[in-house]
Amino acid sequence: MLQVWGRRSAFNVQKVMWLIGELGLAHEHIPAGGSFGIKETPEFLAMNPHGRVPLIKDGETVVWESHAILRYLAATYGGTALWSDNPGQRSVVDRWMDWAQCSLQTTFINGVFWGGFRTPQEQQDSVALKASIQRCTEHFQLLDQVLSKQAFLGGNQFSLADIPAGTNLYRYFELEIERPVIPNVEAWYARLQERPAYREHVMIPFAEMRGKLDF
Repeated sequence: MLQVWGRRSAFNVQKVMWLIGELGLAHEHIPAGGSFGIKETPEFLAMNPHGRVPLIKDGETVVWESHAILRYLAATYGGTALWSDNPGQRSVVDRWMDWAQCSLQTTFINGVFWGGFRTPQEQQDSVALKASIQRCTEHFQLLDQVLSKQAFLGGNQFSLADIPAGTNLYRYFELEIERPVIPNVEAWYARLQERPAYREHVMIPFAEMRGKLDF
């Protein structure tokens, strides 16, 4: 059976769990990281020398790094609907996945969520936080333009392109921060919320993380 290591509240783990839910894969979830430990054990480090989650083991195959896991699961169990076998069409998905990780996630999760929500107020860098919120505004305005022409990031059907960027939405819309008018992103978010796997694995309350740099 597919095994998955990581905390359900961990952002990158949520991407993987969402896809597992979409694919309806039987799996064993092994809590790891934070108060659960495990990542520092010799057994875990033998599978991932970086000592990070998420990590999956599928038979004899071990995969780490969230986007590598997404691509592996989609290629192995998702057919071509989520990740096309046409190189050109597949590149559309890959571009949005890479952008979500390198631009959106870096700005929102690292800059806004960690810099604001998870950092105790007395330790926050207000100038850097304000800059990150503004950069997020620009990212979501860009997404709003793209989604004015299509229902999902990869086109008019849900695909792997939606998972890395879409995982940000629940926390983004729940935080008490200034947000731009982005009706097309909000409509996309509403469509994602119709998916049971999204509600189960991404829409997880995170209030206990407020002001905590360790978890």
